[in-house]
Amino acid sequence: MRSIAGVPALCLFFAGFAAFAQSYPTRPIRFIVPFPPGGGNDIVGRIVGARLGEGLGQPVVIDNRGGAGGTIGTDITAKAPPDGYTVLVNNISLAVNHTLFRKLPYDTLRDLAPVGLIGRQPNVVVIHPALPAKTVRELLDRARAKPGQVTYGSGGVGTASHLAAEMLKLMTRVDLTHVPYKGLGPALTDLVGGRVDVIISTMASALPQMKAAKLRPLAVTTSLRSPFFPELPTMSEAGVKGYEFSTWYGVVAPARTSASIVDRLNSELRNTLSSSQVKEQFVAQGLEPAASTPSEFGGYLKSEIEKWGRVVKASGATPE
Repeated sequence: MRSIAGVPALCLFFAGFAAFAQSYPTRPIRFIVPFPPGGGNDIVGRIVGARLGEGLGQPVVIDNRGGAGGTIGTDITAKAPPDGYTVLVNNISLAVNHTLFRKLPYDTLRDLAPVGLIGRQPNVVVIHPALPAKTVRELLDRARAKPGQVTYGSGGVGTASHLAAEMLKLMTRVDLTHVPYKGLGPALTDLVGGRVDVIISTMASALPQMKAAKLRPLAVTTSLRSPFFPELPTMSEAGVKGYEFSTWYGVVAPARTSASIVDRLNSELRNTLSSSQVKEQFVAQGLEPAASTPSEFGGYLKSEIEKWGRVVKASGATPE
């Protein structure tokens, strides 16, 4: 190998690369949100992006690229240059879509590099107050006594609220009838109106109706009780052993993004999540910070793909 002034060219290359990594970032970073403005993913992206930009010393610009259940924005990220200037803020749909869509324009595990988890949002089983059930066990007993007559609403086929209920059906072998809506908001409106019986909803979405006693919460879906409603049992405590589900959010970058850049993003992301201001903003949205290393998030993503893959296949769900 040729040398320059007695220094091997390879050494100069790595020295230059290290200098590049240390100077990153030198321009604004694009945070792709694969859903329209105003939703949970958008809110999380904006909260985290604002603080993350302060730590990185460069603006973080939110770029909403909604459509096809989050796959359009994810594909844009997967095909972006792996230079750390385009990253994706996505949620549980990243894992669900791996199986839900028969043919994706990207490979979730091969074409994306995990950066870190952001947070988890507990979900809650809520029913109309007129339904004669005070516990999950009583709800399931009613469904067994009247197969197919107990209805559950969702934000649409393949959404978290749909698959969470399908997982419940799979684990308990009860027959519930699915009523899909074009979003969780309309589904909750009909639940309040008594047109469906039950929904497994994000805590933040159901919170106003719960506080107004227009909906009755039965249990949270996380493995531990929620600090927001500590009196509510978990699904395992309510009798559905092993049931665990939360809406999570995380950051990924294009595959082949250098480890030094991923580590820098992860470090600043962890600092962001430890901020008291961000924690307060998360609490207002019913979110719990959930920092992780890139490898921890990668392992979690694989486990979520396997978990929801089984549910998608058992439910027969296909994209709308």
